[in-house]
Amino acid sequence: MTNTNMNDDLPLRQQVIDHALQFASSGLSVGKSGNISVRCAQGFLITPTGMDYSALTPDDIVLLLPDGEPAPDQARQASSEWHFHCGLYQARTDINAIVHAHPTYCTALACSEKNIPAFHYMVAVAGGNDIPLAPYALFGTEELSRHAINALSERQACLLAHHGMIALGNNLNSAFNLAIEIESLAKQYCEVLKLGNAKLLSKQQMDEVIARFANYGQRT
Repeated sequence: MTNTNMNDDLPLRQQVIDHALQFASSGLSVGKSGNISVRCAQGFLITPTGMDYSALTPDDIVLLLPDGEPAPDQARQASSEWHFHCGLYQARTDINAIVHAHPTYCTALACSEKNIPAFHYMVAVAGGNDIPLAPYALFGTEELSRHAINALSERQACLLAHHGMIALGNNLNSAFNLAIEIESLAKQYCEVLKLGNAKLLSKQQMDEVIARFANYGQRT
């Protein structure tokens, strides 16, 4: 029998709330848009659907089991995007947190059906030589989940066509900070596009950056 005592994961629930409250101030999302989840012993904790983040309390955070089913006695309904959170945790055992948001520049590129190519070496922060674009699918669907899982099979972040972005991490801090970095890169790339054709780094150059990143800094 699954133990769903809220006190067991209270610190994680508070982390979810703390990061959700930073959506607006960070520029990642406005209003009630975006969602956050973190893996826990019973499955994963995720923000509820349609609630003002400033009003969240720990019991508003929804516990979903590994198969996506709500644990017994949840006070709220999970975010409508729970499908791709669930699918990503199943596909990526190396990640423990997911941030999905609709920041301005990532969304502008996604609505133009553009990925973020190797215009700057920091693109490698997402784990490869680009930040891919997942094809469009209706929000909250299994189809969107499949597209996100494919786009993130070898990356830590992606754009979602006509929608927004996703960032993954070992923990909520790393996922949230990566989301902010991706939005900064998206803003820079939008400015580059105004100047004309973007000049891109080669695969060899990006491979060198990726190799350097493997032992650089204190990325958590």
